[in-house]
Amino acid sequence: MEAIVRPLFSSTTLLPPRPSPFCNYIICNKPPCFLSQTPTLSTTLFVRSHFHSSVIFAVRESQLSEGAGTDAREWVMQDFYTLRKDVENATERVEEIRAAACLQQLEKEVAALELKAAGNSFWDDRAQAQETLQALTDVKDKINLLKEFKTKVEDAETIVKLTEEMDSIDAGLLEEAAGIIKELSKALDRFELTQLLSGPYDKEGAVINITAGAGGTDAQDWADMLLRMYVRWGEKQRYKTRVVEKSPGEEAGIKSATIEVEGRYAYGYLSGEKGTHRIVRQSPFNAKGLRQTSFSGVEVMPLLPEESVGVEIPEEDLEISFSRAGGKGGQNVNKVETAVRITHIPTGVSVRCTEERSQLANKIKALSRLKAKLLVIAEEQRASEIKQIRGDAVKAEWGQQIRNYVFHPYKLVKDVRTGVETSDIASVMDGELDTFIKAYLKFKYSKAISESGTN
Repeated sequence: MEAIVRPLFSSTTLLPPRPSPFCNYIICNKPPCFLSQTPTLSTTLFVRSHFHSSVIFAVRESQLSEGAGTDAREWVMQDFYTLRKDVENATERVEEIRAAACLQQLEKEVAALELKAAGNSFWDDRAQAQETLQALTDVKDKINLLKEFKTKVEDAETIVKLTEEMDSIDAGLLEEAAGIIKELSKALDRFELTQLLSGPYDKEGAVINITAGAGGTDAQDWADMLLRMYVRWGEKQRYKTRVVEKSPGEEAGIKSATIEVEGRYAYGYLSGEKGTHRIVRQSPFNAKGLRQTSFSGVEVMPLLPEESVGVEIPEEDLEISFSRAGGKGGQNVNKVETAVRITHIPTGVSVRCTEERSQLANKIKALSRLKAKLLVIAEEQRASEIKQIRGDAVKAEWGQQIRNYVFHPYKLVKDVRTGVETSDIASVMDGELDTFIKAYLKFKYSKAISESGTN
């Protein structure tokens, strides 16, 4: 009888192991209990007492270690302190940007533009009216963006304060705050970049022309790689990107291509990409696998609508030629000369348009691109009349490069103008150009400031 009753009054009773969803937790209403001389179990061990309502869900010894729990808490606290510091820095940065933007002045500009738009004679000059409405939209967007910055940083501050008042740290809240700060930091970087764009066409879309240079088939393949790089960049910026013309190479790659990038500030961001891009790699087209250096030229011009290009070019300064476009489009493009090439005789600048099905449409689009190109050259050289322009075309050859892409014997992308470099060449070729774009805009801004100071 004693042998039967004694187990019922013992302090613990061992139950057969069974799986439990609570195997990662230890629940105990008494001081810590220790299971002496108990073999390590890979499954859950239930310990019940007839004198307490306590239940211990035993786990592996590594999880029961008090030192491990202390280390985990220390790591969590370090993450919290780092997050709090990031929030403080973001708050300070937002306040500086808002102060520099002068919100009160922006609101006055909105009121003045709205008053102007409400005038009876506002639509008498349609072009001027559209310009005014666009300016009004830009100012309103800027105000909304500044308000959004403050809202986001206040949300992160609220999470930090709430965490400080709580007895425990909620990992979900910390993750949410970290995500807010990460997105806010990217938005602030982009806002600061837009403040560096003060050119008359920086807010417009962009047209990118890529031409294979010295290097034969390797250069044509390199031009195709650049085409993909800029298309990927446009997609990551959520711009509408379209390859409107592409001339394939004989063996591989392309001889030339034209990309239209539609979006705000596309031209401002991409204007620094104009120049010669050099690649060094083991040639896939060389049987011996020798290292090959190739070049491709990139030209960038603003994407301007026909009615906004206020440039008149005399007919005698234009040389217009027609040819068959070829490629997709059926018999129309293969039998009819729909492709148009227009050359500006005084400067030697030429453009070619093949994407439309009719000769007239291609001529109109080519003329619009030629005007935009001449506007860029005139702006760069500060010429008052187009007949004074002597702009040189981009030479895709040695000594003219703005950026080097080295694939072999090491991996490196380096901008010759700013000195910025990275070894993550795969990301760059996948469209990660923001580091180089930001560095060039800062370089261009500081150069303009120094030149204005010397003058």
